[in-house]
Amino acid sequence: MLTKAAYFIKKIVGVLLTIFLVLTFNFYIFRILPGNPFALLFRGAGMSSEVIRDLNTQFGLDQPLWMQYLIYLRNTASGNWGISYQTRTPVWDIILPSLSNTLVLLVVAAVISITAGILIGILLAWRRGTKIDVTASAMTLVVYSMPTFWLGLMLLFVGVIYFGLPVSGMESLRGATEGVFVQLQDRMRHMILPLLTLVLGLTGQYVLVMKGALLDVFTEDFMVTARAKGISNRKLLWDHGFRNGVLPMVTLVALNLGLAFGGAVQTETVFSWPGIGLLIYRAILSRDYPVLQGCFLIVAVAVISANFVADMVYPLLDPRVRTQ
Repeated sequence: MLTKAAYFIKKIVGVLLTIFLVLTFNFYIFRILPGNPFALLFRGAGMSSEVIRDLNTQFGLDQPLWMQYLIYLRNTASGNWGISYQTRTPVWDIILPSLSNTLVLLVVAAVISITAGILIGILLAWRRGTKIDVTASAMTLVVYSMPTFWLGLMLLFVGVIYFGLPVSGMESLRGATEGVFVQLQDRMRHMILPLLTLVLGLTGQYVLVMKGALLDVFTEDFMVTARAKGISNRKLLWDHGFRNGVLPMVTLVALNLGLAFGGAVQTETVFSWPGIGLLIYRAILSRDYPVLQGCFLIVAVAVISANFVADMVYPLLDPRVRTQ
């Protein structure tokens, strides 16, 4: 049986090892891609091979691969994530504004989708077999099966044509020159369509998982016994069913909070939302390896951190997890 301290240390070691493996993979995956980034970036511009060779020397791309790897680990640990090949500015200065824009979008989407998914899932599980359950479950499956980019394009068409919502971006030129209240209102209007795309995509998973988990719990012997004792339906649902059925939701929420950074690529690209997703898309097109490394590292750390938080929450909800 693991103690609390042993359980925590085991998870910390696993997190550190995973981050090291991610750093290694993050370094090598871009070095094995075909083509020289500067030759591709300046193709057709008349740049000579001597200039490209000087740029390779300046950015350390002429060093042996193992030397580049050691330099990469040292710089990453010290907070130096390199210089963008395209803009010649520090990678962190490029990523930070995009990260804040993505966090604004994802945090709001996560709060809305988690709350709605749990409540709708509980309702459908409690009213299983009724018309509400059948209709809502069918609609949830339809929305959940839609590709994110296609759903975004459909919402973009409907929102622009019928509701006059902004086409793309985070703010309009007019809104940026007005007061704080007008700027906030303008940004909220730009946020509606990408936010709705993420919420619809995430809520479907939460509804299906919450409903399935509760239906499994309802068939357990302790639920049958509690019902036979005359416990009220409300107490039966929240005190017995919800606490035992929420564990799969914790796993799904942890995964989605991390993977949403990667899933935002399609949403932010469709709506030109200046976040991490759009930055990744543009960096891929320009072969800007340092920016891609920084973005992928943030996405990986977000996934690892979210799973670590889930591992810490599990024992609070079910102490039996700590004994495994």
